[in-house]
Amino acid sequence: MQGDVELVDIVTDAGESARNLDRPGVARVLDMIDSRAVDVVLVVKLDRLTRSTRDLGDLLERLQASDVALVSLTENLDTSTASGRMIVGMLGVVAQWEREIIAERTRDALHVKRSRRERFTNVAPTGFRFVDGRMVQDEREARMLDALRSMGHDVTGSDPMSLRDMSRALADAGHLSRTGRPLTAAQVSRLLERIRQERVAA
Repeated sequence: MQGDVELVDIVTDAGESARNLDRPGVARVLDMIDSRAVDVVLVVKLDRLTRSTRDLGDLLERLQASDVALVSLTENLDTSTASGRMIVGMLGVVAQWEREIIAERTRDALHVKRSRRERFTNVAPTGFRFVDGRMVQDEREARMLDALRSMGHDVTGSDPMSLRDMSRALADAGHLSRTGRPLTAAQVSRLLERIRQERVAA
């Protein structure tokens, strides 16, 4: 398809998401672009390079600064022309839209499952346990969450106690993790964030 170019290298990012450019293979390609070791970067498909319009825009500027063209074999695009750059930008917007739509649908589906108390994860969230594939309240953990709510946390994030103080207070009251140990500061922080989100939603 590109008989007028010499193949210098083949770079792959097997199993890596195209959500951003923070990937080993892409880093290697960017080094070749910046050092002008290549004149053209060929990709099989644009959305396998990136699905972020911001990343795509930054990448196109970087390519243009080094006078390196981006060619997509599937879409038959070439950024060495103004029309090619315009179409690449439009496709980048569509790719990001698709990614965000998928994320929204996934989030909405999980919300419906949570509201129906249906199983949506392998591990039940704190305060619940699974019984016959459905979430039911775990009384012991529910009391622990109530104790945490009573420690003064509010939606502004203003906490009169430190995370470690809260962990110690919970442990002293007999509220431990599922492994039988005091909650870590990170675990307390995640539970406080969940409580904050619940209050905001309410």
